[in-house]
Amino acid sequence: MGLNLIVLVKQVPDTQNITGDAMKEDGTVNRAALPAIFNPDDLYALEAALGLKDRFPGTTVKVITMGPPAAAAILKECLYRGADFTALVSDRGFAGADTLATSYALKCAIEKLGAWDLVFSGRQAIDGDTAQVGPQTAEKLGLNQITNISRIEEVEIQKRTITARRSVEGGWERVRTGFPVLLTFTAEGEAPRPPSAKRTMAYKRVSPLAGPQDDSVMALWDIPAIKAAPEQCGLAGSPTKVKNITSVVLTAGEIRYIDPGEGGITALVHDLIADHTLG
Repeated sequence: MGLNLIVLVKQVPDTQNITGDAMKEDGTVNRAALPAIFNPDDLYALEAALGLKDRFPGTTVKVITMGPPAAAAILKECLYRGADFTALVSDRGFAGADTLATSYALKCAIEKLGAWDLVFSGRQAIDGDTAQVGPQTAEKLGLNQITNISRIEEVEIQKRTITARRSVEGGWERVRTGFPVLLTFTAEGEAPRPPSAKRTMAYKRVSPLAGPQDDSVMALWDIPAIKAAPEQCGLAGSPTKVKNITSVVLTAGEIRYIDPGEGGITALVHDLIADHTLG
């Protein structure tokens, strides 16, 4: 008996290369100004799902991303690594979505796929760092959720339960729950596997198909295809509003060189006490 697994992934701007052009005047990300990459935490979620596929014959891994047409690139990466089906949720009506509108669209896309046992996602995306989309999607689907997972410890298909280790401040805790459930993963899990050369050759020319043609390994779904309400998508469905943007430029201030000997360190401590940084 296999499992029906869904993985939520995102193509994000590379925040290691932020410039002054990273944001538009309306407060949305200027994706054209930054190189796009696979969101790091999502790679660990994908690996966790593929690990279960390796363990349980008959398991299927389906991947969903919401984004512009260029986001199909990360869906190809999922196919190269072992995913069975991918869907690009893309429509001009999704533009400018905050986490609430994004989780609504993902919820509609997940429901389109039908029955599932487990939904996987990264803990957070590096372009927003909110860690809200996974939990909000679980709430909209009416699912239990386990967040901040470092690894899956046990899956009992007959009992339909999963036990996972989640990271908490100062340590970790073991959590068990029944199916269906949404899981969010940190970068503490198993290292993501590299793309398969054989699968890369098989899928390198694949592209999203317009309309609800679900027999392909990559589909393109717009707002009508996932039966979403337009007023709950994109900017229209996003209560988050950016009032203004401030470009912060960090400049070097005064630099003091401290003698590494006992005298220099003692003097530094006295200075810190004097200006109330310490004590």
